[in-house]
Amino acid sequence: KTVQIGYLARTANLLGITTPKIACIAPSEQLLPNVISSTEGALLAKMADRGQLGNVIVDGPLSLDVALYKEVAEHKKVKGSSVAGDPDCLLFPNLESANVFFKSVSHLCGGELAAMVMGTKVPCVLTSRGDTSKTKLFSIALACLAAK
Repeated sequence: KTVQIGYLARTANLLGITTPKIACIAPSEQLLPNVISSTEGALLAKMADRGQLGNVIVDGPLSLDVALYKEVAEHKKVKGSSVAGDPDCLLFPNLESANVFFKSVSHLCGGELAAMVMGTKVPCVLTSRGDTSKTKLFSIALACLAAK
């Protein structure tokens, strides 16, 4: 997960965000010791506080609604988070949940997104057969930015 945070930070930097705010997504914003994504989110947030993850602000665990909506964070009494309701990046617990989110935003909400694989020698465009032409173009553009 620390490596993934590095990739998120690098991608955010490419887009002009110097200190990205990263939300570690989990089922609840409460620390649940038996839920791996919950404990990982808390540990990563502490590591970021100590400066161990570079120039990033990390908070977790955060449920998706708390991460995306400040009003929900306030309603659920999540205090002291500069990430809740205003993230630059979302760190999902696993590939499956990230894929479900991506396809939900794309298909249910009509969002046009971009995707690429980081950590390879060169950026790799990541598209799905069901992606729109615009999403494919955005993915190519993002990979071109990363290749510089």
